Amino acid sequence: MLDIQFIRDNHEIVAQKSKLKGYGVDITRLLELDTKKRELVQAIDVIRQQRNSLAEKLKKGKPSPEQLDEGRQLKNQVTDLEKQLTPVDEEFTMLLKAVPNMPLEDVPAGASEEENKVSKTWGEKPAFDFKPKTHGELAEAKGWIDKERAAKVAGARFAYLSGSLVELQFAIINFVFKTLGDEQLIERLIQQEKLDLVAKGFVPMLPPLMLKTNVYEAMDRLEPRDDRYRVGEDKDDLWLEGSAEHTLGPIFMDEILPQQSLPIRYVGYAASFRREAGSYGKDTEGIIRMHQFDKLEMEVFSTPESGLDEHFLLIALQEFMMQQLELPYQVILKCTGDIGKPNARGIDLNVWMPGQNRYLETHTADYMTDYQTRRLKTRLRQSDGQVRLAHTNDATAFALGRIMAAIIENNQTHDGHVTIPTVLQSFMSNKQQI
Repeated sequence: MLDIQFIRDNHEIVAQKSKLKGYGVDITRLLELDTKKRELVQAIDVIRQQRNSLAEKLKKGKPSPEQLDEGRQLKNQVTDLEKQLTPVDEEFTMLLKAVPNMPLEDVPAGASEEENKVSKTWGEKPAFDFKPKTHGELAEAKGWIDKERAAKVAGARFAYLSGSLVELQFAIINFVFKTLGDEQLIERLIQQEKLDLVAKGFVPMLPPLMLKTNVYEAMDRLEPRDDRYRVGEDKDDLWLEGSAEHTLGPIFMDEILPQQSLPIRYVGYAASFRREAGSYGKDTEGIIRMHQFDKLEMEVFSTPESGLDEHFLLIALQEFMMQQLELPYQVILKCTGDIGKPNARGIDLNVWMPGQNRYLETHTADYMTDYQTRRLKTRLRQSDGQVRLAHTNDATAFALGRIMAAIIENNQTHDGHVTIPTVLQSFMSNKQQI
């Protein structure tokens, strides 16, 4: 959430930019409650000081009837003020949590993804001397995808993956781990993008697949709840994560990190779960928009000064890996109405899908500034002892179903085979085709 002092000092800008992001938060009411809350807290503190002073006097001898009466009155005054404070604080907190992060200056104004901006296009679309098929048509013909049998076991939008498709998935995973652990490559990209960062690799992580309600809310990734799977309802108070960053982001909750330990860069691999509420009938071909999918996600903890550069490094890594796979793509600068509530800036990468004759989103890169860490209380301690909030970034390394779909469609042959990208062949026993 935002710093309340920032809102006090910039209330007109906060109201304007919240509206640009599609959040009609009542900033005037929030500040009224803020003032009322501070007045009540101050009044309670004054009376408590009076009670403490009276208690010191009572230690010196037997209290008089007047002192006992004064003590009762002070206690009743505190109780009454606390009763007044409770609803004020509850409404204040609700409104404060509803205020979105402020978009950075280069984020284009817009109400929906229709107003996003294509900032870059890379690669040439493949030319075929035959009509290209979709990845679903090719994979089902090969027996790599079985959605019918999965539906008997788990329902719609689940699939069994088998054979060469599973080998391909693990080849991609190993390629990502090798790439993101290569500090020489990271140094080259830092220099290429003119970033002021340390060339430090990403630590592979297998995060929990579930998280508590209060943690999910603190990450500001629980909503819309209709898109999440709850486990055991109230009994367990757990949710299945929708992406690895949902459980990587809170890893340092309630902790103070030494600044010299930053940046901390993780790449997490997890099976993820989404209901895809509201998307029925949309992108259901093959293994797109499944309820369960595997994903590799990058998460970075940094200083406030380096947070934006970390965002640019993540995008550079996404582009590098796409280029290594020789997949044509576009970089999309997302507008205010599409970046999401906790994001200050957001980028999508969309890959060309020849079987569908369109670009399809495969990556996001989200910069949250200190919006998540304020509620998570993830802080850093400087060498001078000062404590500040850390900044966070998350970005897709690969959504494995989508990237495999892109590889299949862009590398299909006339006889229904798939050519393996060169960089993946060493991870597949040097197979060149499947």
